[in-house]
Amino acid sequence: MDFIPKFQILLNGQFNYRLKSTSGKVILSGQGYISQEACRKGIDQVKASAPYDSRYERKNSISNNQYYFILRSANGDPLGRSEMYYSHEAREEAIDEVSRTAPFSMVEQYADFIF
Repeated sequence: MDFIPKFQILLNGQFNYRLKSTSGKVILSGQGYISQEACRKGIDQVKASAPYDSRYERKNSISNNQYYFILRSANGDPLGRSEMYYSHEAREEAIDEVSRTAPFSMVEQYADFIF
């Protein structure tokens, strides 16, 4: 079953976002923000940076032999971190999905949701 990719804004002491994929899984999570407005600006930066392959820093976790990525802004600040993947191919598929879907993804807010 395909889902519509979307950003979700969550409140857990701070405002955080996560990007859910077409499979409904979280593929990118952002840092904590003090305000909803700042979180939305962070999402806007993700949307602007997502199409550029050079903004994805591909990483390997040595401790558990898994793969992940960090999406960075034009000035190099980290915008979001991916989930962990068991292969570099799966990581590349996630990067491809973020780059294709993030710029056009809607934003949902769960103001009372704690994760």
